[in-house]
Amino acid sequence: MPTLPCPGCGRPYPDDGRFALGRTLICACGTRMGRRVETGAAAADPPRFLADSMLGGLARWLRVLGYDAAWEAEIADAELVRRGAGEGRWILTRDRALAEEWWTEGLLRVRSDDPLEQLREVAGVVPLSERGIFSRCTRCNLPLEGAPAEAVAARVPVPVRAEQPELRGCPGCGRVYWEGSHTARMRRIVARALAPAAPQAPPGEHPSCDPPPESGAPEPPGPSPLRPGEHG
Repeated sequence: MPTLPCPGCGRPYPDDGRFALGRTLICACGTRMGRRVETGAAAADPPRFLADSMLGGLARWLRVLGYDAAWEAEIADAELVRRGAGEGRWILTRDRALAEEWWTEGLLRVRSDDPLEQLREVAGVVPLSERGIFSRCTRCNLPLEGAPAEAVAARVPVPVRAEQPELRGCPGCGRVYWEGSHTARMRRIVARALAPAAPQAPPGEHPSCDPPPESGAPEPPGPSPLRPGEHG
């Protein structure tokens, strides 16, 4: 059986699957060892994501931008890595121990507690854009499809049917989306989150008096937040 030597002391460990998918272990000498594994996540265009149970708000913001961002309320670490690696997704986690234990390409530890700051963190590593904004269901993660007004009339207010030339629906949960008055505000929020960080003012100088970034409600109540003009 092939072995993998510890880079610290040289002790050989059986390469019997224990290092699969980039899993590591700590040798008796104290050195963490393993094998870095490529999954194709970094080369995927557009990027796809899998968020751990602590990052539901971030997953929804990524969906707002149109990205395929899977999320499960409960998922074991090993299953998170297995699924993310198998599907070529960036694996997003708040768990420091998981990020240390697995040397898997595309595994990104997110440090902030705030979903919009988390989005900024991801954008600092993975190029994100607004090209696909409002094209995906924030609840089901499925791409939206055109929805003829007559087919969804019972779920859409009359003024909306009269004023909105384009309605879109989720083929999974059936929710209907349209451009509402609040979508312009959401566009400003994500634009700020994706904008490069402003340079720090030199010592002794006051920062500019620009208005503070819009905060909005990163995680509105309910199972499907950030709904761009939808009516359930």
